[in-house]
Amino acid sequence: MAVEPVKVPRAGESIAEATVNRWLAADGAYVQVDQPLFELGTDKATQEVAAQVAGVLRHKAKEGDVVAVDAVVAEIDTDAKAPTPAGASGGRKAPDASHAPTTAPKNQGADAPRSPEPGPAATRVLAEAGLKAADVPGTGPGGRVTKGDALAAQGSGVRKQESAPKSANGQPAPVPPDTRTPTPDIRSRTTRKPLSPVRKRIAQRLLESQNQTATLTTFNEADMTAIQDLRAKYNERFEKKHGVKLGFMSVFVRAAVEALKAYPLVNARLDGDHVVEQHFYDIGVAVSTEKGLMVPVLRGADQLGFADIEKRIAELAKKARDGKIGVPDLEGGTFTITNGGIFGSMMSTPILNPPQVAILGMHSIQKRAVVVNDQVVIRPMMYLALSYDHRLIDGREAVQFLVRIKECVENPERMLLEV
Repeated sequence: MAVEPVKVPRAGESIAEATVNRWLAADGAYVQVDQPLFELGTDKATQEVAAQVAGVLRHKAKEGDVVAVDAVVAEIDTDAKAPTPAGASGGRKAPDASHAPTTAPKNQGADAPRSPEPGPAATRVLAEAGLKAADVPGTGPGGRVTKGDALAAQGSGVRKQESAPKSANGQPAPVPPDTRTPTPDIRSRTTRKPLSPVRKRIAQRLLESQNQTATLTTFNEADMTAIQDLRAKYNERFEKKHGVKLGFMSVFVRAAVEALKAYPLVNARLDGDHVVEQHFYDIGVAVSTEKGLMVPVLRGADQLGFADIEKRIAELAKKARDGKIGVPDLEGGTFTITNGGIFGSMMSTPILNPPQVAILGMHSIQKRAVVVNDQVVIRPMMYLALSYDHRLIDGREAVQFLVRIKECVENPERMLLEV
């Protein structure tokens, strides 16, 4: 029998282990080349691992197992034949169902395939509820009873069968009414599940950021009139030519590049007792996904036009939300932009993404009364927030940097003229 091992792929130099989040192909199933086998989660991203050969899959790891890079998590029997499609009998006559035995052989139950054993979490819930795995329909791979199945059975009131007490004449004894006040089961009203590797890594990095940096935030506001007028005037032609809409993020990415060039310390990083000046502009753009916040990086943002920025952001955001983003898309970055305004945030203090020393926060656009040329007018305004590491950046540079962002946003033509 020829067996092809399925190994945990390398996802980056800094990653030594990963988690088998879920199997996408059942144990014993026949898989084709390039068919997704399982979902692998690392501390930075989630990816699907596909079959390199065709054959019958045999699991060697369970869902939730933490496995090392290059570890064998499954095997594929390449000598196995693909199953015959339903209805294809190869020229042989199908057996007449009328002559089929009406009763199963006595040893059929002993030889019947058993469902996989439930995991530790499901086993614990079953034990607490007094249930047997055989009494609970499983929805996991191969019919395995998952924790969700066990909780559902527990909540439905299913309990193991117990013999009713009998009287002296052999008849069931009457059961006295239960006058106790029912006590709500707290377990039926809560759900306990482990943090995903991505969520754990996010929590770890945010805590490190708070503990290892001297974070301070400065605020300003920008009049979005010019950008809104620009979009209203050119968006239709822009989309027709480039295939993407002209959004706010491309303007802010270009504004950030201009401000970083004017104040290079904001684009630097600390390495022990040294300041590392970075003469390139890789801008991270925060993207919210079901698995948590991810920050894909726009490489060489200073070399990209508005259309290129919009296209690249759309590509990276889709990969992140589809769970197909790779570690190279997330590594590095010299500065980050996050937009809480898409969720309605009016004001916030963004958390640094070390080793970066600054992050820009965008917020929702609100029409407010402001004074322009000694006249009170209604303008679409956005609060801007710049969080920075005070160990490297003084308040003066931070404030001037944010003012430069404001000037570029309020006068987008300045970015085109580089003035």
